[in-house]
Amino acid sequence: MIRVLMLDDQPLLRSGFRALLDAEDDIEVVAEAGDGKEGLALAREHLPDLALVDLSMPVMDGIETTRQIAADPALARVHVVILTNYGLDENVFNALRAGAAGFLVKDILPEDLLHAVRVAARGDALLAPSITRRLINKYVSQPPLDPSAVRGLEELTNRERESVALAAQGLSNEEIADRMVISPLTAKTHINRAMFKLHARDRAQLVVVAYESGLVTPRGR
Repeated sequence: MIRVLMLDDQPLLRSGFRALLDAEDDIEVVAEAGDGKEGLALAREHLPDLALVDLSMPVMDGIETTRQIAADPALARVHVVILTNYGLDENVFNALRAGAAGFLVKDILPEDLLHAVRVAARGDALLAPSITRRLINKYVSQPPLDPSAVRGLEELTNRERESVALAAQGLSNEEIADRMVISPLTAKTHINRAMFKLHARDRAQLVVVAYESGLVTPRGR
């Protein structure tokens, strides 16, 4: 059973999402709140698999809520997915940096929402190739960090670096396996080891670290 925490300051949206999710046999909304401070307390109380977090909430916004969830060892297994009206803007970008596993726009189709919840709950990031390309474009105008500032970078093997580079292009484990001529399980192992060494909470943060560190460079730089 996938246990979901719903955080949004619009009661109508919360009730609509809750009705949709609770109708599924494998999904249960365990709690909901209209602000980030209450939501953080509920996350610590219920330990959900997934927190759907609105960017714009009173008391404590979605970015700070995400940051505090990601920083709490007791909530290490909680995957945060950001809800937004605006697509990929600066706030979504900052939420990914804060530890979000991905994001969804609020006008998402019901079947896409259900798919997204299941994808995020099993630990995969909600970063489609088109979204990854827009993230890359964001980095094109920014110099990379000093690679030495990223802990664990020097510990990556060549195969792990190659896997990270492909993941940063938005490829799935299956697609990475095809490119590297390895099994999907081996590709997943490379990605998981890279996340551990780079202290990335999930695949989304791995992409952020890859570009900020200069490990991966956008084409045309």
